[in-house]
Amino acid sequence: MNMLWLQSAGCGGCTMSLLCAEGPNVFELLSDAGIETLWHPSLSVETGGEVRRILAAVEAGEIPLDVLCIEGSVVTGPRGTGRYHMLAGTGRPMLDWVGALAPLAQDVVAVGSCAAFGGITSAGGNPAGAIGLAYDGKLPGGALPGDFRARSGRPVINIAGCPTHPDWITETLLLLADDRLGAEDLDPLGRPRFFADHLVHHGCTKNEFYEYKASARELSEIGCMMEHLGCVGTQAHGDCNIRPWNGSGSCTRGNYPCINCTAPEFEEPRHPFTETPTIAGIPVGLPSDMPKAWFMALASLSKAATPRRIDTNAHSDRIRIPPGGDTRK
Repeated sequence: MNMLWLQSAGCGGCTMSLLCAEGPNVFELLSDAGIETLWHPSLSVETGGEVRRILAAVEAGEIPLDVLCIEGSVVTGPRGTGRYHMLAGTGRPMLDWVGALAPLAQDVVAVGSCAAFGGITSAGGNPAGAIGLAYDGKLPGGALPGDFRARSGRPVINIAGCPTHPDWITETLLLLADDRLGAEDLDPLGRPRFFADHLVHHGCTKNEFYEYKASARELSEIGCMMEHLGCVGTQAHGDCNIRPWNGSGSCTRGNYPCINCTAPEFEEPRHPFTETPTIAGIPVGLPSDMPKAWFMALASLSKAATPRRIDTNAHSDRIRIPPGGDTRK
């Protein structure tokens, strides 16, 4: 399976994340699966004329293109020309290359939320006109038409995340190599369901605090961050706490709130990431399938029943009272 990887407007963080794939590492994994990288701008040795010849051969159909991976948003400015971002040495905008190569690919993969929806590079006034491949924020239709289908018949596969998890990339590529990723395996936003059918809340190490609504008030505290610190892990799609980065890390495990980076338009929540907006004292970002009245009743009962151990630990930067123990200094 031939894979071509292009980096468009973004920070390159998804490639950095991919390099954290372990057991085996990403190079061994792709090689063992028979996935050949035609070119990757950060990882391949080819440069200059060699790259132009590869791109020309792919565009001419001389080299079959099985998977086209795009990392980073696609820039459309100024005035729809895309010339704010030229693919170096080719004299053509990245927007043009995406439009030329995507129809040739058996599958098109958007790597990261910038490529999927526009992401961080589309935040603010977006003077560059940054958009995703198949979406402009939440709206269908980006650099490619909303009804675009690759030669496989599949839509753009959106491996969202900022950055995306290395296993989400490698597992998607392995499924494509084995032709085991059907339309039913993608959610309505084109995200592979093997990670998108989970919530970041699942497996969160702060769930005991969440159950009692024992809430942290500062980022250094280990209590639940939903009530005061902007965490939306109960709504965010991803298995980040089920298979954490490098076997142990995730945003919430590092005492930072989940900002729902796998979703379109996460980059502009209209409030600080580390603050929970409320209406009449009720958090706006409640679990997606829980009525507000139920949440308030549950929260009131839970807070009344909170053990001293949990309440004390929630407002500390470490465990002060162990289960069944007394206060430790």
